[in-house]
Amino acid sequence: MAMPMSGRGSRSRGSAPWSSVPPDLARRLQPIAGVLVRDAVQEIRRSVPAYAQPLEGKFREVLVGSVETAIFQCFESIVDPDAPTGDWQAVLRYSGRVEFLEGRTMDALQNAVRVGARVVWRHLSEHGRELGLPSDALFAVADAIFAWVDELCRVAVEGYTEAQAGASGALERRRRQLLKVLLGESPASARSLADLAASTDWRLPERVAVVALEYREDQHQLPSPAFGRDVLLDLESSEPCLVLGGPADRRGLEAELRGRRAAVGPVVPLADARRSLGCARRALGLVRRGLLPQARVTWCEEHLAVLALLADEFLVEALVGRALEVFAHLTAKQRHRLETTLLAWLGTRGGVVEVAARLGVHPQTVRYRMHQVERLLGDRLDDPDERLALEMALRARLLLHDAKPVERARAGVTALPSRANPPAADPAVRKPPAANPKAVNSPAANPRTANPQPAQAIRPARGAAPRPRHPARSPADPR
Repeated sequence: MAMPMSGRGSRSRGSAPWSSVPPDLARRLQPIAGVLVRDAVQEIRRSVPAYAQPLEGKFREVLVGSVETAIFQCFESIVDPDAPTGDWQAVLRYSGRVEFLEGRTMDALQNAVRVGARVVWRHLSEHGRELGLPSDALFAVADAIFAWVDELCRVAVEGYTEAQAGASGALERRRRQLLKVLLGESPASARSLADLAASTDWRLPERVAVVALEYREDQHQLPSPAFGRDVLLDLESSEPCLVLGGPADRRGLEAELRGRRAAVGPVVPLADARRSLGCARRALGLVRRGLLPQARVTWCEEHLAVLALLADEFLVEALVGRALEVFAHLTAKQRHRLETTLLAWLGTRGGVVEVAARLGVHPQTVRYRMHQVERLLGDRLDDPDERLALEMALRARLLLHDAKPVERARAGVTALPSRANPPAADPAVRKPPAANPKAVNSPAANPRTANPQPAQAIRPARGAAPRPRHPARSPADPR
């Protein structure tokens, strides 16, 4: 029987129970050892479904060899309880490894050992009574067999778990390699990808979503997420991530990622997995910088506008510099007021009342500021392309440089809220200021004498008389 041997000389911790069995019993029963092996093998194949197969090849070698080793060692231990154990332990450990590699479960392995032990006990007890052994001797045999079963199971399970750990480690390495190929710069061929997936127990999905996890120095101490086999994981690297085979279950994902900050990339075709990861990593970076709302799990599909706007910050900065150059000569305070007003105006189609409500200022203040904006921009506000460029530049400037969260909210520059969590009202928005008592007689402050422009449009229609170069100051926004 071609099985590994580890040499002799070690001692068995489980051999002590045999010391209470009369050595003469082993000598008298040793002639039936072959019958014990035959009956034990037959009973194992009959009683344990995993072993109900033809007794041939590797299966025969391992099963018969293991039973022979266990029974012969049983007799040897009765004769000499201190007999070396190196050989039989190596055989049983090897058998445990083979059982795993053949696909049989650990329960099946232990059941086979127990079934074989029952056969041995039945024969020994019957022959012992025939030989006139006293009850005390039979009880000692029973105790020894029970202890022997525990020892056999322990050694065989050691071999089984060693093989299991080795295979699991190899499988996890292949799965990490598959994840690396999926997210690599050079796309793999469909055939090589399919072959690698087949070797890793991962069904190739048509669409995936990639989740970027924030690196933590203590990430190795966090509990491992209990995802199924359809999720590829890399929790060890400096840029941890995972690949989901399709749309994610929001609640389940957030529960499994407890203790970790993450961003979920958009669902994309399998070939675009790297792009989903790039989007998720950008989102994590924007959350760290305060440009996206602070959340434990950020869903990129809820923030596509901001992600697209800031996808290339070099180009965005160039756009800001070109589109907003006309405001460069103003003080920071003046520039900020005009830009936030213009952005709100662009977002509300020029409705004075709506702009004023959004900014928390008087409508006349909006008119005054927009008159200044029109003088600076001229006909650019009539050009749709220019208006788009202005709005993009203004939103980018507020996101990247100027605005605090409250000011972003006033100007309408926020991450897209989820339906479940609409944005709260801004407690810092000012109410329209009260009328200045010193300016009661001013047309701008007295509704009976004022002649305000329509709220629907600030700019005059084409052909209308030009406004004065220096419009009257608004009492709500003194220079």
